[in-house]
Parts: sequence; structure tokens; C-alpha cells
Amino acid sequence: MKNLLTLLICLVASTTFAQVKVEGVVKDNMGNPLELANVVAVNQETKALDSYGITNDAGRYKLSLEKNTNYQIQVSYIGMKTSEELVSTQEVELTKNYTLEDDTTLDEVELVYEMPVTVKGDTIVYNADSFKTGTEKKLEDVLKKLPGVEINDDGEIEVEGKAVSKIMVDGKDFFDGDTKLAAKNIPSNAIDKVEVLKNFSEVGQLSTVTNNQDNIAINLKLKEGKDKFWFGDITAGTGIASEDGLYKVQPKLFFYSPKTSINFIGDLNNTGEVAFTRRDYFNFTGGFRNLSQSSGTNISLGDNSLSFLNTTNDKAESIDTKFAAANFSYAPSKTLTFSGFGIYSGTKTGIRENNEVTYTDDELNIPDESTTNYTQQESNLGLLKLSTVYKPNANNQLDYDVFGRLSKQTQNKFFNSSVLGQVDQIEEQTPYSINQNLNYYYTLDENNIFSFEAQHLLQDEDPFYNAFIEDKATYANTADVLGYDDAQTAYDAAQNKRVKSNKLDAKLNYWNVLNPKSNLNYTVGLVYSNQKFNSEIFQILDDGSEYNPTPAEGSNTNDVDYTFSDAYVGVHYNLKAGKFTLTPGFSAHAYNTKDTQFGSTNSNSFTRILPDATIRLQLKKSENLNLSYSMQTNFTDVTQLAEGLIMNNYSSLFSGNRELENSLSHNVNLSYFSFNMFNYTNVFGVLNYSKNIDGIRNSTDFESVIATSTPFNSNFADETFSARGRFERRFGKIKANLSGSWSWATFNQFIGGNVSENNSFTQTYGSRISTFFKNAPNVEMGYDLTINDNEQGNNNTKFYTHRPFINLDAVILKEFSFVTEYSYYDFRDEEISLNKYGFLDASLTYQKTDSQWEYKVGATNLLDTQSLSQSNTGNISVSNREYYIQPRYVVFSVKYNL
Repeated sequence: MKNLLTLLICLVASTTFAQVKVEGVVKDNMGNPLELANVVAVNQETKALDSYGITNDAGRYKLSLEKNTNYQIQVSYIGMKTSEELVSTQEVELTKNYTLEDDTTLDEVELVYEMPVTVKGDTIVYNADSFKTGTEKKLEDVLKKLPGVEINDDGEIEVEGKAVSKIMVDGKDFFDGDTKLAAKNIPSNAIDKVEVLKNFSEVGQLSTVTNNQDNIAINLKLKEGKDKFWFGDITAGTGIASEDGLYKVQPKLFFYSPKTSINFIGDLNNTGEVAFTRRDYFNFTGGFRNLSQSSGTNISLGDNSLSFLNTTNDKAESIDTKFAAANFSYAPSKTLTFSGFGIYSGTKTGIRENNEVTYTDDELNIPDESTTNYTQQESNLGLLKLSTVYKPNANNQLDYDVFGRLSKQTQNKFFNSSVLGQVDQIEEQTPYSINQNLNYYYTLDENNIFSFEAQHLLQDEDPFYNAFIEDKATYANTADVLGYDDAQTAYDAAQNKRVKSNKLDAKLNYWNVLNPKSNLNYTVGLVYSNQKFNSEIFQILDDGSEYNPTPAEGSNTNDVDYTFSDAYVGVHYNLKAGKFTLTPGFSAHAYNTKDTQFGSTNSNSFTRILPDATIRLQLKKSENLNLSYSMQTNFTDVTQLAEGLIMNNYSSLFSGNRELENSLSHNVNLSYFSFNMFNYTNVFGVLNYSKNIDGIRNSTDFESVIATSTPFNSNFADETFSARGRFERRFGKIKANLSGSWSWATFNQFIGGNVSENNSFTQTYGSRISTFFKNAPNVEMGYDLTINDNEQGNNNTKFYTHRPFINLDAVILKEFSFVTEYSYYDFRDEEISLNKYGFLDASLTYQKTDSQWEYKVGATNLLDTQSLSQSNTGNISVSNREYYIQPRYVVFSVKYNL
């Protein structure tokens, strides 16, 4: 790392001291400064663009040019005549001011060189080739180098600190509801322009009357020649591992024309490359929005999916992946468009881990527990979406979407506990959901706009759980509560659950545009939800038959019918006053809930007014400050109301509470963003505060390590505060980045009849510096620090994770590309280091100039790290977990670029 740091310093120094600054001011013929004017300097000898700049709000620009060199300076601005001048640099700085004249012609300005960045209203356009250094393979490699654009740790694209909600290619949706598939699969050499669309509106008719400040989309413009035939690549490879052989096959094919687009992504490998994780599956929205949440109502339908780990390639011993995804768009006419996608992901995962759990509350007398387990997971996930948009004219638009999920998942866990002995567990489920969306938008005239939006969700979940517990003595008290037959050789506990959810969400909006700076929005809406829940805990006897006990305490069965409805009206006023945009409003709700179980019905009805407001201060064209407040009513799902026993797992029993009431939350958000095109400084900061009143908490009792919990409405308010921010600045070919996030929460826990306050504080800090040289090795190095601090009563735990890293990529002899990534982890408490480990990956690629064939040798985990550690701090315990991971892999692959 020391040698690489020395190389970076030398590159920076040699680049800095060999340059001279040229700066000045650009004005119009009235003497007014022109903001966002383009200034480029083209080297007259090499004909290359050596530097470019964009003026700030005072019309100032700044260029860094080579000494003793001849340049053509070109200054351009929309609606103005372009100014051109030949300039010869010397050894001293130059000041050059420019005045642009009005241009009454309609001809487009002919530029001597394409600007790397241009700004057109709320759209930032990046010329992709201007930021490439030669080692980029996929879209995400280009996006990482664009000013103001980031790829976060989850692989999501962020602009202004906000997640990008949609990726389009030549205006056509690319797997609506996800950005990772585009970032990781679209080849970088196909991209001409990256258009960042801020304040993006799905419906053009509503763009002037709705608040879209949090909506950001990206449209990719393809290079000429990539828009009328198939392009992409096909990769095949084999490899060397410690035991089994390795393989991967990855076809990625794309077709675009004015009327039709077809995309196909395939992946078959056992190298640990997970193309589509379970987290991606459940986060994949398909472009659907939660209509009712914007009104102030938040109703949960629960999550009864299996508790699979969200594995990555460094937290599993083996991973086999099968993945296929297809996306299409077809426009038979200018008024009608059909689109859709289908995704299949099949994964087999082997996980081996050790876990040490220390209980921090001595009064509970819970024994510390050591566990070892090996888990086999198999997951088959499917997504399907079909959409149509009919827009006969500018005043009418009709949309229909149907989005389905189907999966089959199993998990076998072989578990050994120092307290409970050997426990073998089986989990299975085959859930599905169908979500339909119907929208109609109508513009009566420029002052009256209507929209109708309706969604229907049908969801069916059927998790099955089975635990075989050999140590009867330790489990005897729990077995007695469940009413199990003690005459069997072991306790074979099982549970069937079924949750069927039906939800209808509809609302009608009317906007009355009072004048160009204000409008009124009236909303009428309805939310209706019905959930049916059945569960049954039973015992499998030695002869294989099922035994359904009726214990003395509680019931092992549930049969619950839960209905929720919310009829609401809302009024919001939108006003633009100078630099301010104000949107105060409120919604009035009539709520009804009813649950039926054990032969009786429990009903509740009430009304509530929920205010909300947003204030936006537009300081400059690319600088704004936003403040928002909302009050929200939160409702739980049917499983929290079911009073019969539920087995979350062998050591965790749960009994619901039908007397639960809604909770009320106050939410405040303050955000700041600034993108200075003059010196490419990108700054954003976000503050969030939430206070939850009458929140649902669990009262928990322990019998050894076996917990039994019941929910109730807490009289203590829970509070959370979070902040995050990032500062980024470019210095020529160098980019520096500082970031941080802070999350603080305080809540009360109820265990064994005692109440104690819990405070948790999580901090993350990051710093990195990157280079973007065209003809030299590029380095990214940085340092990340994570601090987890948890205080429960008189007990305090604090853990640190230090992560220095360095990445290097270089083009060698024009035909070789070398990329390596190294990260070092030091996991420690306040006194000693608990675990140290490092990861080193590297690849060498060869592609002859103008050849479609590419050859690559890549190695992962070159240091052959065997395991890694992770700490989790809970309400009453601290766990240290050791994961066994995949060994060193070396893979040889061949890629054919279409």
C-alpha cells in the first residue's frame, strides 16, 4: 500500500505542477453573468479536449491547461452565439473574460468538442466517453466516475443522496422497479450519454402540479449503431477450486429499435456470483407505489417469509446460482405501448457458522449459549410483470399493470446448542402474490387536472416449520406448555401457518391550478384490507402420525379474520413564492378495524386528522434546502392480533394481543444538496427525526434460552434520530470523498416483568480518493470505520470495524487490463482485536484492438481467508458469529462481444 500511495502522490504532483490556470467570467451583452455556460479547451496539436468548465452563478469558469501549449477556447450558451478564441499558454496564469451575443438563428451550435457535462433545466447530461479510462466493462463502472453519482454498498445508484428509482434505455423502461440489473449488466461500450432526470414524473400531465423532488431517474442514450440490432456479450468460463470444479455461463443480450426493445440476462455459475439475491427479490417493486402511505396511513401486511440469511459471496461456504431475466417493450403506435419482464432466480447455498451468545442482563439468569450449525438453503424465485400505456392525446392517459411473485423455498438447518443439544430444523414455503394497478389521468384544461389510481393486492403465504429436539429434559417445560406427549423418544415439533391477504387501495385526485405559481389538490381515497390467518402447532410422533394437543395453558391453533378500512379526504395547497415552494395540507380519516377469533368479534372505529407540510428553498439552480413534516397512523398485521400460540422457531414462542391499538408517529426530515459545476463539488446532508407514540413492543419471558413474547402498546415513546452526509470534490483528475452516517435510537424493553431503557448509537465514517487518468494506472484508496454502541441499563457494549482498502486498475500495452481490489478488516472491542482478515481479488484481461474476443483470468479470495466474524448487539445479548466462506477461486473465461 505504501508503494501505491507514493505512486499516487507522484501522479498528482506531476499533473498539478505541469499545468497553468485559465479563468475568467462569461457575461451576456447586457453585462449579466451567465450561469451554466460551457467552456472547453481543445489542444491544437493533439485535437483532444484537455479541460472543460461550467460557469457558476457569478459567471466564473476555471480551466487547468498544459503550459506552453496552443488551445482553442470555445464558450457556448443556449440562445447565444458561440465565442471561439485561440489561446497560447505560458508559465503564468491567464484571465480571459467573454461576452456572448444573442443568437436569433434557429441553427444548432456546432461545437468543436462534445462537452463532458451539460445541464438542461432539471436534466444533467454526461458524455460517457469523457469519463472512461479504459478498464470499464459495465454501466456501474462508468457511473462511479460521474460527478454527483454514487453506487452505494447495496449496489443501488444514488444521485443527491437519493436512490434512483428508474433506469431507462432510449426512453424505454429497463426492468422497472430495479436499477442493479442495469448497472451490473449493460455493457459500458454501448453507452453514449447518461441523462440524470431530477424531479422526474412518470406522468407528464402531473409534472407541474405534483411534488417530484425525491424522484430521480436515469435515461441511457445508446451509441449510434447500437440502436437497431443486437448487442451485448456472452461469457463462458471454468476454474480451479480446492475440491470441486468451477463453471460460469453468462449471456447478456440487448436489442433496441424505435418501436421495440428486448433484453435478456442469463447467469449460471458456482463461483459465488449471485446475480439476484433474496434481498433483491423482496425489494423489487416492479414500479408499484404504496398509494395509502402518502395519505398518512401505514398498514402492515406482515412478513411471514422464511428467515433466510441474505447471503453474499463472502458469507457462505458454497453458492450455486441459476438466473434468467427477460424484458421487452413494444410500441405498435405512438399512442400505445406494451412492456413487461420475467425473472427467474434459483440458488443453492451452503452455510457453516459458529455463534457465541452472551446475555448482558444478569437478573434474567439466562445461560450463555454456544452454537454450531450447517444450513442448506434452496430458493426458487419468480417475478412477472405486464404493462400497457394508452395515451390517445396529451389530455388522456390510461395505465394498467399486473405484477406477480411466486417462489418455492426450503431451508434445512443442522444445529447444535450448548444448552439445548442437537436440534434439526426444516422450513418450507411456496408463497405467491398478484398486484394489479389501474391509473387514469385526465386534463380538462390547463387549470383542471384529474387522476384516478387503484391497486389490488392478493397475497398468500404458507410457511411450514419443523424442529426435531433430542434433549427432552431441557425442552420439558416448553413441551408441557405446548401439551406434547412426553412418551416419545424426542420432541418433534411442527407448525403449519397460512396468511391470506386481500388489499384494495384507491384514490381520486383533483388539481385546481389557481395561477402559474399556486394550485389546490383535493383527494378522496379508500383503503380496504382483509387478512385471514390460520396456524396449528402439532407434534409428530415416533410412528410418523400427527398429534394435536390441547394444552392447559393457551391454545395451539389460530383462526382469525381481520378487516381494516380507511376512508379519507385530503387538501393540499402548493405555492411558489420567490425561492420558496410551500406545500401545507392535511388529510381526515375515518378508520374501522374488526377481528374475529375464538367465536367473538372485536371492533374499533375512530377518526383522525393528519397534517403534513413541505418547504423547499431553491438557493441556486443546483442548490436547495428541504424541510418536511408528516404525522402518520400505523396499523399492525393479523399475526400480531392472533392470541393462539405461534412458534417462530423452537426457542421462540409468540402469542398475539387482539387489544392492540394503532400507533402515531411524528416524522421530520431536513435535507440539503449542492452540486457546484464550477469546481465539481457535490455536497448533501440529510437529518431525520421520528417519534413513535403508543408503539407496539413485546413483553418477553425466558425459560432458559427459550423466550415467550406477547405484544402490547407501550406507554413510553420511542425516538430515532439519523443523519448522513457526503462531501465530494474534484481536483483535475483526482476525486476526494468524505462521508458519514449516524443513527441513534432510544426505546424501552420489557423482559421478565422489568422495564429498561435501551439506547443504541451506530456511526459510520468513510473517506476515499480516486484518480481518473487516461494513460496511467488509476488508484482508489480509502478508509471506512463503523462503530456500534449499545447501552442497556448498566450494560454497555462497543464494537469497532476498521476497513482500509485500495483498488488499482490499469491498461497495459493497450490490450491488457489489470484490476485488483484489496480490503483489510480489523474487528475489535474497546480493548482488543477480535478478528483480523483481508480479501484480495484480481483479474487480468486481454482483448486485441478491434477484436470481439476477450480473455480473462480472475481470482477471488487470493489470501484464502477461511472465515470472518461479525458482531450483533441485541436488547439483552451480544453475539459473535463466525462464518466460513468460499475458498480461493481461479476462473478462466472467454467473452464474445456482439
